[in-house]
Amino acid sequence: MSHGATGSCQGLLGDTPRRDYSRKLQLFNAFAEPELRRAIASLALTPGMHVLDAGCGTGAMLPWLHEAVQPGGTAIGIDLAFAHTRAARATNPPTIPIVLADLTAPPLKKASLDLVWSVNTLHHLKEPSEGLRALSALVRPGGRIVIGQSSFLPDMLFGWDSRLERLTHEAVGMYYRERYALTEQELSGIRSLVGTLRSAALSNVSARTFVIERISPLAAADEEYLAEAIFRDTWGERLRPYLSADDYERLRRVCDPQQPEFALHRPDFHFIQTFTLAVGQVPGASTSSSMKVARSRA
Repeated sequence: MSHGATGSCQGLLGDTPRRDYSRKLQLFNAFAEPELRRAIASLALTPGMHVLDAGCGTGAMLPWLHEAVQPGGTAIGIDLAFAHTRAARATNPPTIPIVLADLTAPPLKKASLDLVWSVNTLHHLKEPSEGLRALSALVRPGGRIVIGQSSFLPDMLFGWDSRLERLTHEAVGMYYRERYALTEQELSGIRSLVGTLRSAALSNVSARTFVIERISPLAAADEEYLAEAIFRDTWGERLRPYLSADDYERLRRVCDPQQPEFALHRPDFHFIQTFTLAVGQVPGASTSSSMKVARSRA
C-alpha cells in the first residue's frame, strides 16, 4: 500500500515520487496479511478478470490479487514512488506489471479493467475526487472500485490505560496537522469512504469492516510491526511536544522493549485495529454481465 499525489507536487501528507516508506509498508503487509487476504476473498474475484492495485506500494498484495483472477486474468500495480515500485518489482515476477505513475493520470487504457483496488491511498490526495474519477475511467461499465482504509476507527493499544491511549491518538493528530499545515477537517477524508464513492456517482455502494485483533504472546511479524512502525516511527520522539512531560515519559516506557512496562510483553496486551472496504460500481452493465465478459476472456 502506498499513497499518490498529483503530478510532481506534494500530496496532502507530503507524498512525492522520491518519498520512501517501504519498510513501514512491508511491516504492515506482513502483520495484516490474514485480514487483507480475507478482504480480497470477500470481493469474489473470478478467473479472467483484470484488476489494478492503485497505490500498490511495495506490491505485497499483487500476488494475492493475481492468484484470485487465474487462469487468464491480470493484476497490475501502479505507484507514485520510485522506491516503492522498485521494491515491488524486486519481490514480484515480471508477469505482474508494475508501473511508476501518478494515479490521477494513469497510463492505462480506458474501460480496460474489471476492478480497481486502492488501499490507504485516496485520502492522501489533495483532491480525492480527482483520483477517483481517473480510476473510474479505467473500469468497464459494471466494474467495481474498492477503497480500503486501515485504522478506520481508533485503535485500541492500551486496554488498561484508556486515558494514555486517547491522549496518544490526539497527539498523533496534532503532529500531522502541524507538520502539514492542515486542519482537522482536512484530515477527515480517512472516514469518508462511502461518501467519496457516492460523490463520484458510483452505484451499489457497500462497506465492510474487518477487525485485526491480536493478544499476547504476539507472533514475530505482529511485534515487529507494532514496535517499529507504531511505537517508534509513528509515535516516538515526535510526540514529545504534544504530551505533558509525565504522559510522554509514561508512553516512552510502555513503548521501550528494555522497560518492564513494555506493552507488547504484558500478558494483558490486547490490540484491535480495523480495516474497512468500501465498494462502488461503475454505472452501466450489471456486475454479473461484467464478470461474464471477464470469464469469456479466460
